[in-house]
Amino acid sequence: MPRTIFAFVLMTLFGMALGSTPNTVDAAPAAAKPFDPLLGWWKGEGRLGFENGKTEAVKCRATYKLLNDSNVLRQLVRCASASGKVEIESKILGDGDLLSGTWAERTHKISGQLDGKILPHGFRVFVTGQEIQANMTVLVRGARHVIEIQFLNSALVGLTLVFNRG
Repeated sequence: MPRTIFAFVLMTLFGMALGSTPNTVDAAPAAAKPFDPLLGWWKGEGRLGFENGKTEAVKCRATYKLLNDSNVLRQLVRCASASGKVEIESKILGDGDLLSGTWAERTHKISGQLDGKILPHGFRVFVTGQEIQANMTVLVRGARHVIEIQFLNSALVGLTLVFNRG
């Protein structure tokens, strides 16, 4: 599947998951405690896209919790597909509307630093490391949330996940 078609599929999934238009998402005010809507357990599924155009279905679980300092969010996402597993752990420090922290994919031992910004319904970060450059967007609306990761220098093109509570 060419990248443009894959991007269209990702955006369609994204729109269906949130049930709103991008203008609606941008217009909402940021939460006073931006991580609160994500806290807890989530289960979901999505697609993993490769540079060669191949995609795979993935099933996932995600956990979000605040660490000792209420400004640090721990994100743990575990996924399985036909070709293997992915386990992503992020520790994200919120300082006003700016974010910083660490990002790691444990199975393949890839890690990096993240920097980003809080959005009206989630956050967007850029991850950089020796073996990775990626964008990750997390958006939440009620009992659903979407994670989209775009890999910039990898055989992976992207990972889009749609989660429901519990």
